[in-house]
Amino acid sequence: MSLPDGVERHDFDGETGLATRGDPVYGEATDREWRRWDPARSKLGALLDAGVDTGLAGGETVLYLGAASGTTVSHVADFCGPTYAVEFAPRPARDLVGVAEGRPNLFPLLKDARRPASYAHVVEPVDAIVQDVATRGQARVALENRRFFREDGRLVLAVKARSEDVTRDPEAVFEEARETLSEGYEILATERLDPLHVDHLGIVARPR
Repeated sequence: MSLPDGVERHDFDGETGLATRGDPVYGEATDREWRRWDPARSKLGALLDAGVDTGLAGGETVLYLGAASGTTVSHVADFCGPTYAVEFAPRPARDLVGVAEGRPNLFPLLKDARRPASYAHVVEPVDAIVQDVATRGQARVALENRRFFREDGRLVLAVKARSEDVTRDPEAVFEEARETLSEGYEILATERLDPLHVDHLGIVARPR
């Protein structure tokens, strides 16, 4: 599987890992302009490292839901075009603003991904949605944000079983998420992210 333009496998002190070009953010290894993309800190990074075809080619306009302090979305902004980063919690959003200072294509939004109408006036049509939110109803969040897609976009979703229901079997949670998601998406690929991200399922889909 070819990686998106702007993402490469690069050598860091004898170890090969995914990398993008940009300012370091979270203490990751660097080599000149390259910064290592740690798959243990990023669900999208784990999917790419596992060889999953995410449908991302590089240069896309992206809506990132659940940006937190900016670990993964900083790499996304390194190889994509305009990147709208939605984060609900004020403390990590402040860190996200700092990450965006060196990335003019990264636009932090202190908003709730469950309420896309609150940022619909800001976000342009996008080619891809990357979602990593720790809330109940994660598949429903993806459905609510489907409105932002251009034709034939891609959703890359990390489903966190423990955020849905810590008492349920993760496989049952994942199956329910897939069923809900199928109301508005065609699922193209799934990948368990254990052991790097315990009880997480990566899903790649496109809007119907």
